Amino acid sequence: MKAATHPDEKRRLDALLRYQILDTEPERAFDDVVQLVSQICDAPIAVVNFIDSDRQWFKAEVGLGVRSTPLETSLCSHVILEGAFVEIPDTLNDDRMRDNPLCAGDPGLRFYAGATLRTDDGLPLGTLCVLDHKPRVLTDLQRQAVTVLAEQVMRQLDLRNAVRGQEMLRREIDHRVKNSLASVSALVTIQANRSPDIAVKQALGAVHARLSALVSLHEELQQAGDGATVDLKRFLERLAGLLQSLLPDGVALETDVPSESIDAVTANSIGIVINEFVANSGKHAFPDETVGTVSITVRGDDQALTLRCTDNGVGGPETLASIEQSKNLGSRVIAASVAAMHGSSLWEPVSGGGVAMTVTIPR
Repeated sequence: MKAATHPDEKRRLDALLRYQILDTEPERAFDDVVQLVSQICDAPIAVVNFIDSDRQWFKAEVGLGVRSTPLETSLCSHVILEGAFVEIPDTLNDDRMRDNPLCAGDPGLRFYAGATLRTDDGLPLGTLCVLDHKPRVLTDLQRQAVTVLAEQVMRQLDLRNAVRGQEMLRREIDHRVKNSLASVSALVTIQANRSPDIAVKQALGAVHARLSALVSLHEELQQAGDGATVDLKRFLERLAGLLQSLLPDGVALETDVPSESIDAVTANSIGIVINEFVANSGKHAFPDETVGTVSITVRGDDQALTLRCTDNGVGGPETLASIEQSKNLGSRVIAASVAAMHGSSLWEPVSGGGVAMTVTIPR
């Protein structure tokens, strides 16, 4: 016979959907559970299953070879209406199952034992169960094993739910921070455009550039799947588009960066270093509408990432000397960012004019 509907079916199904487990791919964490419980109980069949609105779906199984069955033949749809643990020594002696074709067939499912997978507020989602083709009973140790492993399945589901909730919260925070930074950046730009003082314009331009770097990082974080890493190529290309405004007309900002996943903290430090280099080149390397290029290149191996920033402006030995001796904010920001990455930096002249900064970042 088909099982009755759970008395709080809508809330039960809503809870099941919140776990986002239905129709997911097989996973070792669950496969290991059914393998273990099958061995402990000496049972040919073991499953982790969930009772959906119109089917019984198996997250993991041993001995069945299918991913779902209709509710009409589901033994577990009866079990979730009962207590925490149900054992049926002979299904043909049970009124609910004796007419079930899975039990009455040859070989039929003659033995069943399962622990219900319940939410913290008692809603049954499915079971961890074992089945056999002959009538039998479990030992006390086997019953305890099924119950404990079912609890572990629920802890795994609850943990994944909690992580998903934290990820959604992080994404919302990133979104709000990005919007706030963008608003402040827009206000800084308006003030810079209104100010008649060149020094104020330059100072506000530097602030705008630093804010742009942060906006770019948060945009990349929003697209990242894990919330802790970003794609370096995409991040620096986006940042370059924002920093282009710091350079005079006729000066191009080019990037040559591999697609590589990198932690957000390191990406932020790299972005700050690039920001300061581009800002410095924009102010000093290309006077009198000089045409030129600022280049950002990243290369990496198993030991380190190498960031190289170059311009082909008017810099030479005197410019390098002033950079090395400078204690202005930009120089201090670069030094602090490189130190935060446990890296090292080297400034050198470029053949034909310009300067280069190479930053080595250990893996």
